[in-house]
Amino acid sequence: MSKNLLMDLSSISEKEKGSVEFQIFRLTNRVVKLTYHFKKHGKDYSSQRGLWKILGKRKRLLAYLFKTNFVSYENLIVQLGIRGLKKN
Repeated sequence: MSKNLLMDLSSISEKEKGSVEFQIFRLTNRVVKLTYHFKKHGKDYSSQRGLWKILGKRKRLLAYLFKTNFVSYENLIVQLGIRGLKKN
């Protein structure tokens, strides 16, 4: 895979695993794995639907984090290397 977003999960407490930042991290990991999967299986439409659902959930979590903790949002965007929300 081009992006390797793995981190040591044993050092994270149970409380941190439920945090918004960690959920966004996990969803981003799944997006990277699915995009790698689509390089081999381009016509896997059921997985494409799952990818769109994951992207929507990640977008909603990013919007929530943007509203509640902007500094954490900016740090997470830089750390994961993903685009931020569109500014309308």
